[in-house]
Amino acid sequence: MTESTPRGTAVPELALNNGVRIPQLGFGVFQIPPEETRVAVGEALRAGYRHIDTAAAYRNESGVGAALAESGLPRGDVFITTKLRNGEQSSPRAAFEASRKALGVDWIDLYLIHWPVPSQGLFTQAWKELESLQADGMVRAIGVSNFLPEHLDELLAGATVVPAVNQFELHPTFQQAELAAKSRSHGLAVEAYSPLGQGKDLGSAAVTGLAAKYGATPAQIVLAWHLGMGNIVIPKSATPARIRENLAAAAISLTPEELGLISALETGERIGADPALAAFTQM
Repeated sequence: MTESTPRGTAVPELALNNGVRIPQLGFGVFQIPPEETRVAVGEALRAGYRHIDTAAAYRNESGVGAALAESGLPRGDVFITTKLRNGEQSSPRAAFEASRKALGVDWIDLYLIHWPVPSQGLFTQAWKELESLQADGMVRAIGVSNFLPEHLDELLAGATVVPAVNQFELHPTFQQAELAAKSRSHGLAVEAYSPLGQGKDLGSAAVTGLAAKYGATPAQIVLAWHLGMGNIVIPKSATPARIRENLAAAAISLTPEELGLISALETGERIGADPALAAFTQM
């Protein structure tokens, strides 16, 4: 599995709640330096990825856009996600336009409110602007990131459009099962960032045992778990071999019992910031 050619790997797609289809396994560029992003995304596109996840806060949207332009791929063949910075929740349309120009595209496939920042009290107002952007045909789907149940409740109470996605920290040792269930119950797809626990979830006996069974890497097994659980997942790497290996995880189908072995690794330990308290501007 680790040496297979992922160009022949069929990546499953999920239909979002408005019918837009999203490749379930994508390529994330969080913490990839801007000057390295063009090269990394170019490698990902050549390997066969057709879903790229970035954000204004990552400061590498232009690298994503350059790689997309250099790839020669039709715009409609690549699903692009970017996100609204916390410090721009009062001006989402201008922020969106800046992201669109940095990416060099006419439209964006998925635009997310990056964090709720409840202390600002702006995310419901920002959501109305995202609804307007979608109505204007500038973005195909809109969603949220890092929204906890109480944030979803507040947003949905006044929303005309139900978010298509909730992207949040999710990996075997921190699964946020309640949040995932609530998101899905309202029609939001669940998208996992830090899907490998930033590498901390790869050394368990359950994961390494399955890796040996399938002739795969531990990372491939954890990614296969995400796919088997119905999560959209966006692993990040700047290493060409690992970029290809991660994509090849789509060829692994774990049994329900094997999925359960990995689900049993839950510890409740968060790696990133707590969305109930996070208040950084990202500017």
